[in-house]
Amino acid sequence: MSKNLVIVESPAKVKTIKKYLGSNYSVVASKGHICDLPKSTLGIDVANDFEPNYITIRGKGDVLSDLRKQSKEADKVFLATDPDREGEAISWHLSRALNLDKKKEYRITFNEITKQAVANSIKNPREIDMNLVNAQQARRVLDRLVGYGISPILWEKVKKGLSAGRVQSAALRLVCDRDGEIERFIPEEFWVLEAEVYLKNEKKPITAKFYGDRSKKIEIENKEQLDKILAALDGQTMTIDSVKKTDRIKKAPLPFVTSTLQQEASRVLNFSTSKTMRFAQQLYEGGYITYLRTDSIRISDDALNAAKGYIADKYGKEYVSFSVPKGKSTSKVQDAHEAIRPTDINAEPDKLKDKLDKDEFRLYQLIWKRFVASRMTDAKYEVTSIDFLSAGYIFKAAASKQIFDGYRKVYTQSDEEKEEKNSIISNLSKDAEITKVEYAGEQHFTQPPVHYTEASLVKALEEQGIGRPSTYAPTITTILARHYVKKEGKNICATELGKVVNNDVMVPAFPDIVDIKFTAKIEDELDKIEDGEVEWKKVIRDFYPDLEHSISTARSKLEKLKVKDEETDVVCEKCGRKMVVKMGPHGKFLACPGFPSCRNTKPLIVKANAKCPKCGKDLVIRKTKRGRSYYSCSGYPDCDFMSWNKPLQK
Repeated sequence: MSKNLVIVESPAKVKTIKKYLGSNYSVVASKGHICDLPKSTLGIDVANDFEPNYITIRGKGDVLSDLRKQSKEADKVFLATDPDREGEAISWHLSRALNLDKKKEYRITFNEITKQAVANSIKNPREIDMNLVNAQQARRVLDRLVGYGISPILWEKVKKGLSAGRVQSAALRLVCDRDGEIERFIPEEFWVLEAEVYLKNEKKPITAKFYGDRSKKIEIENKEQLDKILAALDGQTMTIDSVKKTDRIKKAPLPFVTSTLQQEASRVLNFSTSKTMRFAQQLYEGGYITYLRTDSIRISDDALNAAKGYIADKYGKEYVSFSVPKGKSTSKVQDAHEAIRPTDINAEPDKLKDKLDKDEFRLYQLIWKRFVASRMTDAKYEVTSIDFLSAGYIFKAAASKQIFDGYRKVYTQSDEEKEEKNSIISNLSKDAEITKVEYAGEQHFTQPPVHYTEASLVKALEEQGIGRPSTYAPTITTILARHYVKKEGKNICATELGKVVNNDVMVPAFPDIVDIKFTAKIEDELDKIEDGEVEWKKVIRDFYPDLEHSISTARSKLEKLKVKDEETDVVCEKCGRKMVVKMGPHGKFLACPGFPSCRNTKPLIVKANAKCPKCGKDLVIRKTKRGRSYYSCSGYPDCDFMSWNKPLQK
């Protein structure tokens, strides 16, 4: 009996795949990459046509030694790393590091870890796809040249420990540009005029909003204009000018891709992008969902047929959609993988509740419901629109009534507008008698653009073509970890450090690196490498001269920059200065700006916006030595209340 070795990336996959393969197969994990560019040096021979110098990652020696031993004893070695560029590169590195004989080396991939998918992949192996490998190499080399070239400039001109990156710098620019728009925003006045229309035999009025006149919409820009309209309406009779009924549909949602999953999990579950990807990876490795890094909405025929059967049996044939999902037409979509879906539609969330932890379950439930809904019919509504007429002015009111729930029987999207339900409007006829009208005008001001959240930043990165599904989460994690941006609630805002890095270094000295269109163009070039249309080193050759020139210019012309510390209201008890926020290896702390003459420091106390249930003083957020947050009374040690759970806000 022959002996076969299957090498995967993650130890979690080993357990799942082992149960699908017989005793004739041994399954082991490489535990991620085994080779990479060295950390201490550039690792790229620029003079030798940008040849990368890969070395065994520190700590992977024992893993590699064990893999070599097992691969020599095996008759066949199946390289079963993830089905993307990164996974292809890992298989390529394994092939070289293990010195595999081409006659017994087999590359296999599966979009889902199920018995059928694993068995089919074993039956249909292929060679390592060097186009995928080269696309990954090009990205890695580009990012290394940018990071190792520009980061020392930041150390020299701003402060030690900073970093620059091809994608992270473009993402930081998006945040800084949005913050700049908000800071420069000048609000403009406008007024909203509403009419409370009372009908005979009805206790509740209909609220109708001022529209304009029969010829056009009129914006009320100031109080004088409002008063003029109210004067014209005074004493005039209001009539029902028209009642229109129309049918409207709400299309079923598309199945999840990486970016939409991250966005919806942020809005519905309050997950960070990194948390979403971590739990999605666990669900994939456990065999519960298909591959999580994708931008395609394609669904396999088997999955489509299974969904049709399930929906017909569970909800009725009238709920089954026979249309093919169609997303936005874009050349940037990679169609290598299906959309994110459950591997078995019959594995309803409640059936898996005991097998998954709380957050895994919540994410799986979101994915399952979204996929089922994507294969259901549209929701249908009857919309009633009413125009009221008085003194030549039109006031509008509308309400919708659901006449068929369709996909909403299973799933409601987080960004769907709330329905205007009003039985009075829905049943209103043109000859209804109006008994009284009350007018009310209210002043408003235009609002600035909103800050990015993790969800909206992912959406912006995707729409601008910056990065790919696998890069959104690590990009956001990096700019947060570097303290270039901070979170205020769900909002992502640029810090003073981030503004200095972007506005004073990256934008003037490295305009191409932070140029959104240029960054998107590089992504297109990487796609062409993957498709075999462009030789990967040509992309590097075209890119590097401008980068080298910019680095040289920045080093000679940029001045030393100082980042202004955030000042607080806390007064230094030793010298009377207002203390500032500093960043240390264990997080933020307060320090006296008089250093070195005054070396006073103290912990930074962040209020939790809640009161202590024992003594009524403010609760504050503290951290353990390992960085875990907890909540305690500001009156400590007089009051010893503490809790790991987030308190309800006052």
